[in-house]
Amino acid sequence: MAEPGGTRAGDHVLGVDSGGSGLRIAVALVGTDGGRPRPAATFTSREPVRTGPAGIDADHLLDQLLPAATELAQRVGADRFVAGCVGAAGMGTLGDALRARLPAALATAFGIRRLALAADAVTAYAGTLGQRPGAVVAAGTGLVALGTDLTPSGGWRRADGWGHLLGDCGSGAWIGRAGLVAALRAYDGRPGGSRALLARAEAMFGPVTGLPAALYPRPDRPAVLAAFAPEVARCAAGDALAAGILADAARHIADSAAAVCPPGPGVAVALTGGLLALGDPLLSPLRTALAERLPGARPTEAAGSPLDGALAIAAALAADRLTLPVDGKLLQITGHVTDPPPRRAG
Repeated sequence: MAEPGGTRAGDHVLGVDSGGSGLRIAVALVGTDGGRPRPAATFTSREPVRTGPAGIDADHLLDQLLPAATELAQRVGADRFVAGCVGAAGMGTLGDALRARLPAALATAFGIRRLALAADAVTAYAGTLGQRPGAVVAAGTGLVALGTDLTPSGGWRRADGWGHLLGDCGSGAWIGRAGLVAALRAYDGRPGGSRALLARAEAMFGPVTGLPAALYPRPDRPAVLAAFAPEVARCAAGDALAAGILADAARHIADSAAAVCPPGPGVAVALTGGLLALGDPLLSPLRTALAERLPGARPTEAAGSPLDGALAIAAALAADRLTLPVDGKLLQITGHVTDPPPRRAG
């Protein structure tokens, strides 16, 4: 018997999370109770999808996605995917090629007729809060905040996410860069330097005089900068300058959360992403900063990851239960809602 949206018992959905650390893919059964789908099989690639002058490289993404998703389908016995969601870093500004190529490619390969193309901030939101109003700050190598009251007129509110050269304030790359700047100031003998951070930088990268040549030409420069953020956190207990960097980062994160948070008391505000692994040296000043900037908000634990969010969006789309705001850049829906004929996913 068909469920809402034309799905059937045993139907599967496809979720994809493409970010700076690689590509993650999962398939899940569509639930009949509207609950969160649980991954039935997953795949992880540590090779990030390339970005070039034309934006995110659709061919590179498909070269990784198609064989991996085919293997996952075979593993769970899926003859098709009734819906899918691809979340990608940079989808909003660099995703034109994905929007042009993916719907037809995934329909041909897997019979997908309902596809969500989402910014990674949207899948992070869905993974963290589901389909509730609130605000989410996704903080890792980069940083972006997203909020919604779920009304068509309100749509999505977005703050930062401008990349490590123009923004991502409070992110791992931002903290790492600030720590390396303090190390170089100490090396030069300028005020505002930290001998502790200088020692950490030399232990990690070698002589700091080689840092410009080691960093500037690298395409993964944000990730290299972010790799130094844990060193800043390790120094914070005994180094006032390192502690100050983390306090500044906390204020930046709270500012982004406040910029997107819907008005009203008790609104859910959540944090997600790898930056939280820095632990109390960041989280303690962050709790203080959030309480000051959003005194009426309700801090909420993240329920899942961006990959979980991609699966949740795909399942909601399959069952005609998607209530997150649709947006031409942040969350675009392609396809139609008539049930396609069964198709072998392999």
